[in-house]
Amino acid sequence: MPAPPGSAANAALRVTEIFHSIQGESSRVGLPTVFVRLTGCPLRCTWCDTAYAFSGGELLAIDDILQRVAAFECATVCVTGGEPLAQKACLPLLAALCDAGHAVSLETSGALDIGAVDPRVARIVDLKAPGSGEVAKNRWENLALLTPHDELKFVLASREDYDWAVAACRQRRLFERCPVLFSPVQGQLDPAQLAQWILEDRLPLRFQLQLHKVLWGNAQGR
Repeated sequence: MPAPPGSAANAALRVTEIFHSIQGESSRVGLPTVFVRLTGCPLRCTWCDTAYAFSGGELLAIDDILQRVAAFECATVCVTGGEPLAQKACLPLLAALCDAGHAVSLETSGALDIGAVDPRVARIVDLKAPGSGEVAKNRWENLALLTPHDELKFVLASREDYDWAVAACRQRRLFERCPVLFSPVQGQLDPAQLAQWILEDRLPLRFQLQLHKVLWGNAQGR
């Protein structure tokens, strides 16, 4: 049944793509997942691998998005971007996906307020290291909102980025707040080197590679 006029389900979002793949990151790595990639991002990270989502996309009502997601018959859904929270209707979309029975995660840069995100959603916050060129955009107030249900991700391009991330985690007691993930920028930081630093420093975190790139390279829609 169509949603009544003026309801949240009729809110529209600009969507770059909706696809079914294997989750390549976070503690959900390896799970079949439906990805809803929203269009637009206020950041311009030097290592960004989804610049194609900065503009364009298709305008879809939340009901339409739910129908496309449901067609994949997959319980796990990830809303990503771009920066999904740059679109106000992302909040009702997240709630609607939860209402539909999905296990929902949100991949966000952390540059925008995460406080209004539905508490059923796992917020995967990507804190920007200096090598991203966007460290000034970090919204540090978000860190106090994180719970063990959420995750904090650092994408690192160098030893300097690594040292910065370790200092941030220790000074702000982030290891005690939620799961922390360190990931190397493909082609800039040797994954084995990052793994070695983590072991040497006895860090209580998760090392991750982007599994989807191991499987399919840099193909879009994966």
